[in-house]
Amino acid sequence: MATSKDEQNPHVLAKGMGGGPLGLGDPDDKSLRRVEKEVMITLKMKAKAKTEFCSVEVREFGECAKEQGVLLPFMCRHVAKNLELCLTTAYQNQEFIDRCTKEYLDERTEYRRTGIKQKMKKKDAMIG
Repeated sequence: MATSKDEQNPHVLAKGMGGGPLGLGDPDDKSLRRVEKEVMITLKMKAKAKTEFCSVEVREFGECAKEQGVLLPFMCRHVAKNLELCLTTAYQNQEFIDRCTKEYLDERTEYRRTGIKQKMKKKDAMIG
């Protein structure tokens, strides 16, 4: 009788995704899943780029948007183009990509070790 793949491996999660002290994964595992590379790290880069690299362009775009209101797509093209250029430059900076990836991996390691998400830590720090 042939056994299916599920019968041979009864675990729900992939081999490298379970385990660790809290069952959240191995804290020392530095491999990245596709969704982490394409979504999670990209979101971190987007947020950091807006504050670290392009804060002036973001502020100018916000001011133009307030002034122009509904005419924003027409009247703020030049400001939007400057913002887009700045963000694109940041996204192509390999040092920045590596730093964001390292920060993400450090946060994931800490989460897997403690079970406390980064946002929860910040919230607790503000309360306490």
